[in-house]
Amino acid sequence: MTTPSSNEPANSDLAYQEEILQGVSRTFALTIPQLPDKLRDVVGNAYLLCRITDTIEDEPSLSAGQKRAFAERFAEVVAGRAEAESFARELGALLSSSTTPSEHDLIANTVRVIRIASGFNTAQRGALERCVRIMAGGMAEFQQNATPDGLNDVPHLDRYCYYVAGVVGEMLTELFCDYSTEINARREELLPLSVSFGQGLQMTNILKDVWDDWDRGACWLPQDVFLAAGFDLRSLSPGQADPGFIKGLSELVAIARRHLANALRYTLIIPAHETGIRRHCLWALGMAVLTLRRIHATPTFSSGQEVKISRRSVWTVVVVTSALARSNLALKFLFGTLTRKLPSS
Repeated sequence: MTTPSSNEPANSDLAYQEEILQGVSRTFALTIPQLPDKLRDVVGNAYLLCRITDTIEDEPSLSAGQKRAFAERFAEVVAGRAEAESFARELGALLSSSTTPSEHDLIANTVRVIRIASGFNTAQRGALERCVRIMAGGMAEFQQNATPDGLNDVPHLDRYCYYVAGVVGEMLTELFCDYSTEINARREELLPLSVSFGQGLQMTNILKDVWDDWDRGACWLPQDVFLAAGFDLRSLSPGQADPGFIKGLSELVAIARRHLANALRYTLIIPAHETGIRRHCLWALGMAVLTLRRIHATPTFSSGQEVKISRRSVWTVVVVTSALARSNLALKFLFGTLTRKLPSS
């Protein structure tokens, strides 16, 4: 798909945004349409900005220095201090086949995504710019030091999760607060929980994708947790059945479970009548809980596909949480039931 001229109607850009969301994330393409009309476009745009940043991080043909340069440059593009066309052209020329066709298309159409972002209000633009700036800097830092031997410790894991997901939670909270004075009144409660919400989702992904990351020469597991359990991450290999590895994995499942409990607390603070925002949060939370259950039940898995939840499970989450979206009591009971067999920290 070719980049359009700058005078193409805005609704064409929004149609492109909706279309490309389907290609780069089935999950967000499912959850974002649940949001109120006034949030849908800005949250969809925010996700695409983050996806462009992720694409830079994930591209194996780029050196750590190139990733840092492109990430920092993209932050300037989002802030309006650099132009999108040359950024897209130069990055696109370096992307390999490891980057999906949809992501290639997204990079080629960066100008359309940025054009949509430029039309948001001051608070919305500020939230997007802050998120991309922090994410770009943090990802570059961790990519520079990525090894298959893991992160040093849990505080390093916390920092990594903040850069790639916690800051996204903060951004979404700022957007929700801009949308609703009722939500804004609970802003100080929501912000720390939003970071924990993001970390719960990210830790679930880290555990699910541990072997895919390991194949790429990266590992985001914390060494201290596994050393305390009697396992050295330098011995990591797919299908690991070492008791120390399984114990360490169980500890991380417990930490992720605690963060997902905070995700539920966050969701229950959202007014019950804001069912669209609640569904957006609950669907992501529900899918993470079911994935965490599969990881815990199959600790010797050797591929993310082995613990990926089925399409039927996804639709079960959608139907059940949607039916219970207004009831805090029912949602607490459901979460407790689904996480009962998970370890707790």
